[in-house]
This record gives sequence, structure tokens and C-alpha cells, in this order.
Amino acid sequence: MSREVLFSLIFIFGVFISAISQIILKKAAQKEYPNKIREYLNVRVIFAYIIFFGATLCTVWAYTVIPLSLGPILESSGYLFVAFLSWLFLKEKISWKKMIGFGIIITGIIVYAVNFNTEIVFLGLRLN
Repeated sequence: MSREVLFSLIFIFGVFISAISQIILKKAAQKEYPNKIREYLNVRVIFAYIIFFGATLCTVWAYTVIPLSLGPILESSGYLFVAFLSWLFLKEKISWKKMIGFGIIITGIIVYAVNFNTEIVFLGLRLN
């Protein structure tokens, strides 16, 4: 496995754990709290922001190897992760409009990989 592929996976892992953090924050926001301080200083919120920090570290570390132009392409997979995790844990529906949007995102990733002859890994699939 090349270094670029490995660090692309690290980047995608960061995007995935960021999506998990967003789901935790949404679950925390759905709960009622006795006051404003408890709303922002509770275990779920603090844990979610710790995960966000870890995601940021993954991203910064991955950028030491992958090209800057690849980052936003891989970051767009976050929309897919958040939608899937929302469907799984929050029981949100995935509409046809969202499915079309996911298709556009995946197509964009593939077009980037093909046009720039860049080897990237997306959801465990190697694209060249």
C-alpha cells in the first residue's frame, strides 16, 4: 500500500469520526437540559468535541502526504457518512433528492480520480 493511499485512508477515517461526532451532537441537542450551562457542558457534547479534535488531527496528519487538491474531494464523503449514520441512529429518511446528491458526490470523486490519474481509496475501494 502506497503512502498516499494510507494517508487517504487516515483522512477518510477522520471524516468518518467527524460524522460520528455530528450524530452525537445532534442526539445531545434533542435532549432537554435544566439550564444553558448543562446544555453545553455535558458528557455527550464534550465527548463529541474530543472526537472532532481527533478528526482534525487525522486531517492535518494526512495533509502531510496527500495533495491539497485531494482533501476537499475526500471531505465530500462526509455528507454520505452523516446521512448514513443519521438514517441508522436517528431514523432519518433518505429522500430521492439526497440519493441523487450522493450519486453526484460519488461521481465527482470518480471523475477526480480518473481525470487527474490519482490513486485514491474511497469507502475501501481503490480508484485510479
